[in-house]
Amino acid sequence: MQGIQSIYFVGAGGIGMSALVRYFLSQGLCVAGYDRTPTPLTAELEKEGAMLHFEDDPALIPDACRRPETTLVVFTPAIPADHRELAFFREGGFEIKKRAEVLGMLTKQMKGLCVAGTHGKTTTSSMTAHLLHESHVGCNAFLGGIVKNYGTNYLFSKESPFVVIEADEFDRSFHHLRPFATVITATDADHLDIYGTEEAYLESFAHYTSLIQPGGALIVHRGLKMKERLQEGVTRYDYARTEGDFHAENIRIGGGRILFDFISPLGNIPEVELGVPVSINIENGIAAMALAQLAGAEADEIRKAMKSFGGVVRRFDFALKDERHVLLSDYAHHPAELEQSIRSIREVFNGRRITGIFQPHLYTRTRDFFKDFAASLSLLDEVILTEIYPARELPIPGVTSQLILDEIKPGIPKRLIKKEELPSLVEKEDFDVLMVLGAGDADNFVPQLKEILSKK
Repeated sequence: MQGIQSIYFVGAGGIGMSALVRYFLSQGLCVAGYDRTPTPLTAELEKEGAMLHFEDDPALIPDACRRPETTLVVFTPAIPADHRELAFFREGGFEIKKRAEVLGMLTKQMKGLCVAGTHGKTTTSSMTAHLLHESHVGCNAFLGGIVKNYGTNYLFSKESPFVVIEADEFDRSFHHLRPFATVITATDADHLDIYGTEEAYLESFAHYTSLIQPGGALIVHRGLKMKERLQEGVTRYDYARTEGDFHAENIRIGGGRILFDFISPLGNIPEVELGVPVSINIENGIAAMALAQLAGAEADEIRKAMKSFGGVVRRFDFALKDERHVLLSDYAHHPAELEQSIRSIREVFNGRRITGIFQPHLYTRTRDFFKDFAASLSLLDEVILTEIYPARELPIPGVTSQLILDEIKPGIPKRLIKKEELPSLVEKEDFDVLMVLGAGDADNFVPQLKEILSKK
């Protein structure tokens, strides 16, 4: 980073990239960049001082970012290979790094507390950051979601040596990190468009464990298929809901609350209450508390912060919750995540009718897992599917949401609609507990759906 005065982001508006934008702004550097479309998040970044534009045109790159010797270019893998601005920087001999490489640099400068895994990493890393931020330890944090307590995905501390990072396995990005301590939540096969096979996916996690710094720690969920490769001097712990080095006892669920006793080799913490009372957060909370203890947070600090954690936007995000209607949005986009989300809601709202709106994410993921998606969605009382959200992919012949619909268990009401039809559907019909699921853009309709349901 020596001599760098300007940072240019190709794909500045992504949730992960925006945290880095904020970090470099806090360092007093000139920050500019491109994104495909303006959003509320890009508007916030512009208010904070970032110079952004929304057209792929090298002529729009500011003068301050046109000197290779003083400019670092950061890009996201979601950017297409033929992007004109990226080509400009490559041809000009600029230093170009992936977001993950930049995060990796930070884990070499600070003590990285990282959370990896197929699912649960955004909530667990956000919880960890909140626990440390509310303790005497403090932290920096680069998160994959907006934490409701702060309205941001980025936390900054001048004093704390710790940085909390969501470790992304997509295209092996997490191999750039050098964690002091890491949690691995799950290794259910995903991103097979990148990895090809489950074996290659598991090998990627195995390699990740070899990157933990001596003197650090691995906290791994019990029962994972992955084989670890730890360096000498790395302590291994495991965790699960009711067993493992870190676990919960005396779990009480009811009346909209979840309480338990946290059992830990670093010191038990009785009477922990979840700020977001859904059962999957018991495990997420156990992992987060383990990391917080390793970093030196005290029992009373942890207990207080767990109760005050407000959750993450689009992670069990309740837009409406009363006796007549419940509306929530959840980012679950893998069959195992869907199953956990639905079971968790079923546990909290036992006896109520649960309808799920699911927007599949990626053609390849739908092709690889359509039967598993159908099995998870069959836990609902009613299923509403929308078309596939393509993200970075082109259509694959024969791969549509119909594949999932056809596999839904017989007897469960199901239908396939266009996402634009959601408001009129909710207007016409009444719903008890309505879940909007998936990583696409159907979530954009939640404010409208809330308004409709609130009037019923």
